[in-house]
Amino acid sequence: MARPKSTFAKLDRERANQMKAKAKLERRRAKADEPAEPAEEETSAEEQAAIIESLAALQETFDAGRMSLEDFEAYRDELRAKIRI
Repeated sequence: MARPKSTFAKLDRERANQMKAKAKLERRRAKADEPAEPAEEETSAEEQAAIIESLAALQETFDAGRMSLEDFEAYRDELRAKIRI
């Protein structure tokens, strides 16, 4: 006995998957075409040194037990975001 050919439901699922894949590809291409992040203001060497000193002072404060871990991590992350390597 011969097997029936693809059903309408199967063809419909395949079309839906193809349309989904096409939409995904278009989103990726559109995202790739977007300009990169806008250039942030560059910090001077003096500002970089001040940030590093602030990080050192922050670490000393945390090591001395005068700051909670959550506060330390929050301030540290803020300072790290300002540093340009």
